[in-house]
Amino acid sequence: MNIFLLRTPTGKLLDPQRTYSTPVDTQTRHAMKRDVLVDSAQSALGWLEDHKTEAILTVVIVVVVVAIGIGSSLFFQHRADEASAGIGAAMDIYSAPVAQPGVPAQPGLRTYPSANARAQAANAEFVKIADKFGSTDAGKQALYFSGLTYMEMGKNAEAESALKKTVSDGGKNLAALAELALVSIDEQSGRTSDAIERLKRLAMHPTTTVPVGQAKLELAGIYEKTNPEQARKIYAQLKDKDSKTVAGQIAASKLKGTK
Repeated sequence: MNIFLLRTPTGKLLDPQRTYSTPVDTQTRHAMKRDVLVDSAQSALGWLEDHKTEAILTVVIVVVVVAIGIGSSLFFQHRADEASAGIGAAMDIYSAPVAQPGVPAQPGLRTYPSANARAQAANAEFVKIADKFGSTDAGKQALYFSGLTYMEMGKNAEAESALKKTVSDGGKNLAALAELALVSIDEQSGRTSDAIERLKRLAMHPTTTVPVGQAKLELAGIYEKTNPEQARKIYAQLKDKDSKTVAGQIAASKLKGTK
């Protein structure tokens, strides 16, 4: 009987009665993984070959969508920057000094002969920015300032239109400022009840730009003319609840003056 001696690749004798794991299992597994990867790659290449037109079209669509997204972002940023620069220039006009009689103008300093003339110059710029960049933050701010300058020019109808649009589209902080400006127009137009309702709404929904104390002070100021007792109640509330704020201090001063 022939006896075959089994040896490992290193020459070690193996016991024929024992079960050994094949020494090529790991290599086989690696080979199988490589085969799967190769098959997958070949399948993908085959699909691309068979669907070349669809694949190219998909890539083109993705590239175009990305390009449009980047282009739109750059376009809107450019518009926002242009609008900001425009309102900055308009604000320079609006904040320029009014020439005082007998006072020589400083060299290089822009001045205007009257507040009305200054308002007209600024208004033209604000309107231009609001019309061209109305969807930007700077455009909305320009619309608000166009309303204020219309008021200074005595054009309350145009001012009211611009300010009401700001209330609708300007965001809560800018809208609150517009509402406060509309209170002045209401008072000038004899619509006292409308002014009171606006101020009550502002007091119920305070914002960073028009805090509750300011709204109540304005409301009390109207009541001083129409309902002095109600005005004193508001001043007393502000004095007690907001004694450390500017509104509370003004209210305390008003109470002394109304005794």
